[in-house]
Amino acid sequence: MGGTVDGPHGPVPVRRYAARRGTTSATTLVWLHGGGFFRGSLDLPEAHVVAGTLADRGLDVVTVGYRLAPLPGLPVVGRRGTRGRRRHPVPNDEVRAVLEVVRGETDGPVFLGGASAGACLAAAVTRTLPDAARPDGLVLAYGFFHARTPRDAAVLRSVRGHRRLTHHPALLDRANRNHVGRAGDTATAFPGGEDLSGFPRTLMVDAEHDTMRASGDRFADELRGAGVAVERHVLPAARHAFLNRPGSSDSDRALDLVTAWAARSSGA
Repeated sequence: MGGTVDGPHGPVPVRRYAARRGTTSATTLVWLHGGGFFRGSLDLPEAHVVAGTLADRGLDVVTVGYRLAPLPGLPVVGRRGTRGRRRHPVPNDEVRAVLEVVRGETDGPVFLGGASAGACLAAAVTRTLPDAARPDGLVLAYGFFHARTPRDAAVLRSVRGHRRLTHHPALLDRANRNHVGRAGDTATAFPGGEDLSGFPRTLMVDAEHDTMRASGDRFADELRGAGVAVERHVLPAARHAFLNRPGSSDSDRALDLVTAWAARSSGA
């Protein structure tokens, strides 16, 4: 069911997926699509199909149409209108507003998660919230978390196909700079390398053949170093954005992991 949530920069589009009839759910997942901060929508399989599948398995899911960043190299295009493109911190503000509303609607656990850029937004928002307002858990799929993509030669050698170019660390860094702008606050936009104390329990599901796994590797270590309970899986032979390929073995495996983790974590 579509709708909006009032946010500090205007209404924020959301979609609500109720747990399938016959299941009992007191747990809600607020879920964010990916797209390098500047593309993506609530119609992506990574958003719509993921949310529907998890709802069928007993979770209430709310997907968020957070504000997209300007197109790299074309900063004027798409800036007009009520949902014109805006840089950080606007998308984070909108995610925070939706999370606050959802937390006020339920007495059950509320998890926050996302894929790729959505995972970065979920972790960045969590880091900047006071402890009492943080989600009860994080679900991070093939995310990146550092303003500058860690250079790991072994990871780079494992990447195949067009992503050797499109996901080259230099291009990922450019997308990150586009997200925050020249004078942007990278410390609040990218949680990697920052103080992660007080983070909730976290599930990370990454792809083996993915440039962004280098950031996931480092972020998982940083979380553990801060005393956070982290469950991490690197899917063998998987490529980036596997949740955008519904029915693939990697997507099915990841959704199984999310379902099992959510069931365990809801009662923790």
